[in-house]
Amino acid sequence: MKLSLAAVFLGVSLVARLPAGSPITVAVFDFQTSGEKLANKGAEAALLLSTQLAASPNVILLERQEIDKALGEQELGLSGTVSSATAAKVGALTGAKVLITGRMFATGAKQTAVVKVIGTETSRVFPEQVTFEDASEIARAMTDLAPKLSALLDAQSGALLAKVELPAARLGRMKKSLGERPLPSVSVSVPEQHLSRAVIDPAVETELKMTLQELGAEVFDSGAGAKAADVAISGEAFSEAAVRRGNLVSCRARVELKAVRRSDGKLLWTDRQTAVAVDLAEHIAAKSALENAARQLVERLAPNLTAP
Repeated sequence: MKLSLAAVFLGVSLVARLPAGSPITVAVFDFQTSGEKLANKGAEAALLLSTQLAASPNVILLERQEIDKALGEQELGLSGTVSSATAAKVGALTGAKVLITGRMFATGAKQTAVVKVIGTETSRVFPEQVTFEDASEIARAMTDLAPKLSALLDAQSGALLAKVELPAARLGRMKKSLGERPLPSVSVSVPEQHLSRAVIDPAVETELKMTLQELGAEVFDSGAGAKAADVAISGEAFSEAAVRRGNLVSCRARVELKAVRRSDGKLLWTDRQTAVAVDLAEHIAAKSALENAARQLVERLAPNLTAP
């Protein structure tokens, strides 16, 4: 199955409810089927549903090829194994905020399609269903089901997506986790590359330096003065454009970091993070994706800078 419209990895900041015009990234998986009449109709139903959902302004669909690429190496089936328990892992691998799985089966003389809408960030599950006469009416059934799901995504976005955390609250939480432990002085050097285009500004370095300064660390720029820092933070980062849908372009970024104590060369911490973002402009989406990755990494980095 291949979805008719493709976009990938919508990496907006977490919100309690979508602002107007901000679509949710959705992955639709092949339906499971029971009975001879519906045999081998699961992929068809998913494709038909995806085609209908593509017209919804609050939905961005992941292309099936991207889902296969992300999940294939993980040996996760595209139907039957996707549940609220595995949603977070599947969401992390594919970039989807919401997973849609379905099952079609006979109920008396009619057929029923039951769909689960699963939030990858919250594991919340919302069901929906539609009935139809026989396999020849699958297209009509998916046409009836799509607006129900679109309305559900809009109404339940607050439950499907993780709650918002304001920057001040996030900084306060990080300071509280550090307690009275002072951060060492640090230098930050993280070269970036946006594949196929030149990098304009160092988004990862900016995010790391800004946050560490706000947490009380003395920050040295990369260069001659960096040798005075207690800890050297270095790494690499790149971003890449994905697929456009209308005026929106999505980008994916990966950042790898390490922190080394200069006095003895001890590796204090190393980690990596993949993140995604969407915007009207490719470079802004790429920079936002890099910022998202750096923002997640610095939360894990800061506590390790005080290691003995």
